[in-house]
Amino acid sequence: MISELLPTPRLGPHPDRPRHRTLTSPPHTPLRPVWACRACGHPWPCASARLNLKAEFARQEATLTIYLAGLMYEAMHDLYHLNPNDGPGPRDLFTRFVAWGPFRRSIAEEQ
Repeated sequence: MISELLPTPRLGPHPDRPRHRTLTSPPHTPLRPVWACRACGHPWPCASARLNLKAEFARQEATLTIYLAGLMYEAMHDLYHLNPNDGPGPRDLFTRFVAWGPFRRSIAEEQ
């Protein structure tokens, strides 16, 4: 039997990135299958979700791009099945999901 009480552990370090959710607001995550933001209703990824993703994947740019490309594929599937005639096109979805990421081209390169 242990005769001494162990000390209570400290709280630990503060996170080095912003938290995406508070106790009073929903997270900026996609509401599937419409791919709108749960918190603000804008098309996901909204500006807040982009900031959170950039902070979360700060040192892993390639991983962020692969993750966003996978989500773009899932969004294409979901949005096409919801409305195959008037849904966003592939270029629009690429711009929305991947083009804002770390490996985007500048406007000068595109012209």
